[in-house]
Amino acid sequence: MTCLRTSDYDYQLPQELIAQTPIEPRDHSRLLVTTRLTGSLTHRRFIDVTDYLKAGDVLVFNNSRVIRARLFALRKDNGKKIEILLLRRLETNLWECLIGSSKKVEIGLQAEMIGKTDVIAEVIEIFEAGIRLVRFSDETVLPQIGLVPLPPYIHAPLVDPERYQTVYAQTEGSVAAPTAGLHFTPELLEKLKIMGVRCVFVTLHVGLNTFRPVQVDEIPEHPIFPEYGMISQEVAQEINIAKKEGRRVICVGTTSVRLVESAAHASPGGTLQEWNGWVKDFIYPGYSFKVMDAMITNFHLPKSTLLMLVSAFAGRELVFKAYQEAITQKYRFYSFGDAMLII
Repeated sequence: MTCLRTSDYDYQLPQELIAQTPIEPRDHSRLLVTTRLTGSLTHRRFIDVTDYLKAGDVLVFNNSRVIRARLFALRKDNGKKIEILLLRRLETNLWECLIGSSKKVEIGLQAEMIGKTDVIAEVIEIFEAGIRLVRFSDETVLPQIGLVPLPPYIHAPLVDPERYQTVYAQTEGSVAAPTAGLHFTPELLEKLKIMGVRCVFVTLHVGLNTFRPVQVDEIPEHPIFPEYGMISQEVAQEINIAKKEGRRVICVGTTSVRLVESAAHASPGGTLQEWNGWVKDFIYPGYSFKVMDAMITNFHLPKSTLLMLVSAFAGRELVFKAYQEAITQKYRFYSFGDAMLII
C-alpha cells in the first residue's frame, strides 16, 4: 500500500542527535548500508563506502556551491533589524527572497543593508509561500556582506564556512548545501577514480523546494518550487551508456536524484540528453525511477520531501526501520550528520 499522507512520514528524533558540527575528517562519519533486496542494515564508516562500489559504477554528484545568501538589514520605517534570505536571482538586482517576520513585510518596504548602508533593498511584490520579490540597489556587494546560510536547527557557529561546501563545489547558486556530498574528501575521490568508478558532476541549485516543510495533509497537494539544474551532454552520454551496459548509476544526494530523474522523464524515450531547466518533479512513494540504481543520502527531517523521496526508492517500511536503527545506535542526523548508502 502506498502511503500518501504526510503524517505517515513523521518520526520522533531526540534533540541531541541533531548534528551541530561536522565530523573531521569528512569521510569518518558513520555509514548505514541499507540493502533493499534483503532489508539488511550494516554499520560502517563512510570511508568504507568503497567496499560497496566497483569499477564501472557511475557516481553522480551535485557540484552546486552555496552562496552567501543570509543578509541583514535595517528597516527605514522603524529601524528594526530584519533577516533576508536570497532564494533565486531573476535578473540584475532582482531576487526572490524570504524575509524574517514576513507577515509584516509589505510592498514598498525599504531597508538599508547592514555592512553597506548605501545599498537599499525594496520589496516590490509578494508571492505565495511567503516569498518576496526584492530589488537591491546594488547586488554586487551582497557576497561581501552576506553569510553562508546554515539550517535553523544548527545553533553552533561554523568556524570554517568552507565546511558547509562540498570539496568539489564549483557553480554558485545554492542556498543550502547538497549535504550527502559533504562526506567526500579529495583522497576518497581519487581512490574511487583509481578503482574505476566514474565520477560525473551535474548542477542543481538547491532552493526553497529542498527545505520547505510539507504543510498539507495529502502529499500530492504539496506545492513544488522550481530549482534550476544543468546536465552536460558528456554526463548524459556517460549515464546512458552505463544504463545500456547494465552498470549502476548511484546518485549522491536527493538533489542529484531529482535532477537526473526529471531530465530523464523530460527526454524522448527516457534517455538522458543535455539539459538545462527548472526541476519541478516531486518524487514520493509510487514514483517509477528511470535512472537511479542506488543512492547515498543523509538522514532527513520528519515529514520532509527528502524523506518521502528516499521512501519512494527504498520503501517506507525499510526506511523507517533504518531510521529507528540509526536512532537506537545514536547516529548523527541532518546536514552535518551521518550517511546512508541504499543499494
